[in-house]
Amino acid sequence: MHIKTILITGSTAGIGRATAEALAKQGHTIIITGRNPEKTAQVSEELRRQTQNPNIDFLTGDFGSLDAVRAMASVFLSRYRHLDVLINNAGLVSRARQLSRDGYELQLAVNHLAPFLLTNLLLNALERSSAGRIVNVSSIGHARGRIHFDDLHGETGYQPRRAYYQAKLANVLFTFSLARRLRGARVTANALHPGIVKTNLSNDYMGNPIFRFLEGLIAVSPDAGAQTSIHLAVSPDVEGVSGCYFVRRKRKDPAPLSRDEALQDRLWSVSEALVGLTDSSIASEKKRRVPEPTAARGSWA
Repeated sequence: MHIKTILITGSTAGIGRATAEALAKQGHTIIITGRNPEKTAQVSEELRRQTQNPNIDFLTGDFGSLDAVRAMASVFLSRYRHLDVLINNAGLVSRARQLSRDGYELQLAVNHLAPFLLTNLLLNALERSSAGRIVNVSSIGHARGRIHFDDLHGETGYQPRRAYYQAKLANVLFTFSLARRLRGARVTANALHPGIVKTNLSNDYMGNPIFRFLEGLIAVSPDAGAQTSIHLAVSPDVEGVSGCYFVRRKRKDPAPLSRDEALQDRLWSVSEALVGLTDSSIASEKKRRVPEPTAARGSWA
């Protein structure tokens, strides 16, 4: 097996930690991330001990701050020349409307804008891989989402689930838009639904005790929920596969709205503006070069 350098965001608990542990056991170099320095350092040491893999590093940063995302990317690039796999796993559910440090609705900021920015900042490193892979953890909830361009930040009648579905649809739209921009490059981009997984994040999402009880009857463990992320990260079966949506390690049809290229491009442009990228960003440059085919915080990893 080719040993890969793999960065997994939101990997101190839940699906992210399970993904990191499984890939570390395979011998890959793993970089985990978290917002709490002490906890992230502790988890990295635990993973080294549990997996007997000394090649586990960690980065810290709050995805509720775009400056923190930039700092995280800068530290990574100072330590590593290339990146084989980026797994955008970090996520958040917030029951009340909250704002990021940049003044954006928090679920949109953490679930979409942070991975959008991080991915763009690390694209050069991914291109230095012989076959870079970007894996975006979304949700089946993307099918219920709409991008509310007239109220992206939920200023009018905030609804937690509406905000969550919007962010998860944004994950899939971003993935497909990115795959188009990277066509002809040595980097692929795919999205996935991990299943209904018992984590702190899902506990916040369910909210209602009755929903939590019902979830407990059908939810799978984080280890099971990590399987599709692991598959997309290292399986030879998906070598060269890009712009697809996966469930239980199989390609599935995403929501039709996510295939709307005009919507993908509009969201890309809005996201660039919100995170402070310009048309000179790497993926935008690729789009031009490569012809295209016709306060209280919620739980987060």
